[in-house]
Amino acid sequence: MSADTGELNPNLQFSEEMVAGLAEAGLKAVCIAPGSRSTPLALAFEAHPCIDSFVHLDERCAGFFALGMAQASGRPVALVCTSGTAALEFHAAVVEAKMAGVPMLVLTADRPPELRHSGANQTIDQVKMYGDQVLWAVDAALPEGNAPDVALRNIRTLAARAYAAADGIRKGPVHVNLPFRKPLEPRIPYGPRYDRGRSSLIQRGVLVATSEQIKEIAEEVCACERGWIVCGPWAGRPPRSLVDAIAKLSRSTGYPVFADPLSGLRFGLHTGSSPIIGSYESFLQHRTGFEAPEVVIRFGAVPTSKYLNEYLEGIAPPFQLHVRSSGVWGDDSHRVSSFLQVDEALFCTMVAERCHRGLGDWGASVLAADEHCQRRQEQFLRANWFDVSAVAAAVKALPDDSSLFVGNSLPVRHLDQFSQPDRKRIHVYGNRGASGIDGIVSSALGAAAADRARPSLLIIGDVSFYHDMNGLMAIRRHGLENVTVLLLNNGGGGVFRRLPIAEDSARFEKLFLTPTGLDFSRAASLYGLAYRCIHEQERITLDEALCASIHDGGPTVIEVRTDGARDEQLRRKLIQSLNDSQEDHS
Repeated sequence: MSADTGELNPNLQFSEEMVAGLAEAGLKAVCIAPGSRSTPLALAFEAHPCIDSFVHLDERCAGFFALGMAQASGRPVALVCTSGTAALEFHAAVVEAKMAGVPMLVLTADRPPELRHSGANQTIDQVKMYGDQVLWAVDAALPEGNAPDVALRNIRTLAARAYAAADGIRKGPVHVNLPFRKPLEPRIPYGPRYDRGRSSLIQRGVLVATSEQIKEIAEEVCACERGWIVCGPWAGRPPRSLVDAIAKLSRSTGYPVFADPLSGLRFGLHTGSSPIIGSYESFLQHRTGFEAPEVVIRFGAVPTSKYLNEYLEGIAPPFQLHVRSSGVWGDDSHRVSSFLQVDEALFCTMVAERCHRGLGDWGASVLAADEHCQRRQEQFLRANWFDVSAVAAAVKALPDDSSLFVGNSLPVRHLDQFSQPDRKRIHVYGNRGASGIDGIVSSALGAAAADRARPSLLIIGDVSFYHDMNGLMAIRRHGLENVTVLLLNNGGGGVFRRLPIAEDSARFEKLFLTPTGLDFSRAASLYGLAYRCIHEQERITLDEALCASIHDGGPTVIEVRTDGARDEQLRRKLIQSLNDSQEDHS
């Protein structure tokens, strides 16, 4: 494998075989956190001509960066670190990848067997250290000199199997633990030579519903006019074929699509020809003015919307079908009457071909309720400025074919409730597997790195931003000029204002509000980023700052400062006004 003239370091030989196998399987990117024990892996990855290496000083940031890149690229991204607690820093990203179904390959360097459980420095038990949070865990063989050819073939096969497991029908993280015995370094100069065509080719087909299954479901759908299609979050960007197939199913059945902003259905050209519903989180809080659906067809994970989930649980539709090719259960209310593990796009096409009803009066009434709610929300936002206004302005400022990464806590809830279906193609990403606030900056930058030509916007709260400020280093380190950060600073803990405990002001302010008191302009300056600060009521200034950064400027942090208590008061006032207008409208 290597161009060295002396005896080949077995650690390098095994690492080169592993990297070559991953490259042949399709790996294009690796995130490397520097360390001594992982030297063979780092050198092998850096030398491979078909794999881009992204070096991160912080393992936690590296893990979430890889997560975001895997979401946006739709393919596994590898992670490399040294032994010891460095590998534990990947754990939060591994959990998110497992919960969200994002493909990742976690390659941890380890001590050799004689140093394990010996008290040796920087040595912990790394075998299956992520437990059930990975789809597969392997403790690789210790490299040996003059290894038989079957041992080298085994490493290539392991690489192919690990990649296929991460990128399977059920996607997620795979952990390969690789022990190395010193010496770790190769002869100098080091020059690997990669050959091709030695790895196992692992392929898979698609799961197709039987004709009997399609016939039974189509008969149910064709017999019931009152039906919804509910699309929850999708891990990364759903295939264009799936979006088109769901839109076709909606048109043929006349079933409106309740589209989570992370489903891939809220934005795009299909919104002009299919009934896409976006303001359900608002109008489902009150009397709707239409009869409940009898049929619900679900795709993706559990929706973000609290009131959509509560509504579906309350009406308990007699036929609620969940279609998910991964087979991962996603029904926390346990109201699904039928679960079908098949390819979603093929399913939609097959059912759509059997039903040709189109939008009826009942579907039109649902669409009318949504449009009425949209108009009222737009009127309110024109008359009132608060944190929701900033989110709406950001979505409006994004050009066609752009990326939006949305933080957890309030940002994703605001996007879900107040962003309306739009013909613009906005690729929306978020960490909604475990829905934590950690690693959001790094994940967004990983997504931006997957396509540098596409404008990328991150909407994030002040506490989430504080949790992952280290992640900002990736912007300059990896030349990400396409990034804008919209930082919503409401004094911390704004989402908790929706809880009953907020009525107990003394305890609430002490135990739940989390103001940082930080001057975030200094964080922007520390990492060499442009910075703008927008205060309440400065609507035009925000619009100008967003357009300047997204269209003309380099990476910029735009901080919007609002009053969290006032934000929540206005949001509740808006919801009440929608309730009053619905009563008048009905």
